[in-house]
Amino acid sequence: MSSVVLRDARRIVIKVGSSLVTNEGRGLDEAAIGEWCRQMAVLANEGREVIMVSSGAIAEGMKRLGWTTRPNEIHALQAAAAVGQMGLAQIYETKLRENGLGSAQVLLTHADLADRERYLNARSTLLTLLQHKVLPVINENDTVVNDEIKFGDNDTLGALVANLVEADALVILTDQKGLYTADPRKDPAATFVHEARAGDPALEAMAGGAGSSLGKGGMITKILAAKRAAGSGASTVIAWGREPDALLRLARGEAIGTLLVAQTAKQQARKQWMADHLQLRGAVVVDAGAADKLRSEGKSLLAIGMTGVEGDFSRGDVIAIRDAQGVEIARGLANYACAEARLICRKTSSEFESLLGYTAEPEMVHRDNMILTR
Repeated sequence: MSSVVLRDARRIVIKVGSSLVTNEGRGLDEAAIGEWCRQMAVLANEGREVIMVSSGAIAEGMKRLGWTTRPNEIHALQAAAAVGQMGLAQIYETKLRENGLGSAQVLLTHADLADRERYLNARSTLLTLLQHKVLPVINENDTVVNDEIKFGDNDTLGALVANLVEADALVILTDQKGLYTADPRKDPAATFVHEARAGDPALEAMAGGAGSSLGKGGMITKILAAKRAAGSGASTVIAWGREPDALLRLARGEAIGTLLVAQTAKQQARKQWMADHLQLRGAVVVDAGAADKLRSEGKSLLAIGMTGVEGDFSRGDVIAIRDAQGVEIARGLANYACAEARLICRKTSSEFESLLGYTAEPEMVHRDNMILTR
């Protein structure tokens, strides 16, 4: 399994931690970041889609502000993030451009990924950047969140991004070789875990506490991130970030670090999520022609085939698709809210802009976001 997960992965999310990015807090490690950018450029030139989730803004901000200890005040942390984010974005832009890649900075909060409409907007933005061969560099938007800011929480963000874009794999680059059965610094009998099942409860028992003074989560947040990513079918590799050509060797099928294998196929996981909705916010009714195309040809649902809209739903909600007799034949993610859906019923996508003032997607429900129920 280890030889094929990364070798066959087309869309990869790579997360790198603060201690690596900032060389244990001594400042942005230009050489290390340059190496990751070089490897990501090679992967992109091979036709893979790569997204980077990078920590380091607060740590870099602390250095620029001359702070030697992490402050407790939320506003001080936000100020450090604001200062450090400038340097972080600049160095990724410089190093990626040196390797012939465009870059984009995307700052997210967990709230962006909890709200379905903002979730879909973020997804559309990231996929559009990938289509244009631009590598997104993502970080948590620490300058605006009101919750306690936690170093190392980008492990979770990396998993959420993997789910967001339906990545094939998540690679977590850290300052450790991978997962051991116990902390090797304390237990000489600890053995290295080369491969395991993501979500296995035994992994959480193995994971120790924080591994560095800059990160507050250590291996346990990586284990939980792998479990979360596996929910959408993405396997996770936890590897040492300074391993020479780690990303390229993983992509060639070499076994590096710890591989945590997802047990659910990607498409099954997404469609199971939709099938598990017990209460739907609304529905659209379709004519016989559209119903046939959905059932027999697996087509997306176009507005021109819709005859009615029921309920009160927002963009991104799971809705039912019913035939003229009221029988649910499918369900899926709505690309338009109910008020917009009523306006575009029986209309072609070329008419959307004049009716709505904008065009998001040409389909009401894309076939990739739909599951047949009958």
